[in-house]
Amino acid sequence: MLYQFFLYIHIASAILSIGPFFVLFSTIKKLRQAETQMEQAYLDTFRSAVYLAKHAGHVLVISGVLLAVTGSWSWTTPWIVMTVLILLASLFFLARAFSPTIRKFGETGEDKEALVQKLHRSVWIYLILLMIMLWFMVTKPMLW
Repeated sequence: MLYQFFLYIHIASAILSIGPFFVLFSTIKKLRQAETQMEQAYLDTFRSAVYLAKHAGHVLVISGVLLAVTGSWSWTTPWIVMTVLILLASLFFLARAFSPTIRKFGETGEDKEALVQKLHRSVWIYLILLMIMLWFMVTKPMLW
């Protein structure tokens, strides 16, 4: 019963970690044409989505550890190893991709379109990393 509870928490936190990034595509589209006042509102939406995903990611990692401890999977299982490696890459990417770029908005001399394009590319890269992790967790391939 405890394993099923951890699994539920793990799946719910995965949804909360991935979901907000799909909303950001429409936010990016609106950010391209936004005036300075509205730009801040869209950037706040961006910050909030990253904040939610980051903290849901904490729950995701903790529940994943609890699943590994209470379940029958070894830490050396290929899909767990690959998920952890991609997780580390995504954490590094998350720390460098969004907040520094968002902070550059409003600075003089910054190209708004280039910043928006960088955010757009970063969302895609981060989503791809998350979807690869999700694939490993769902399919559990035995690579070696």
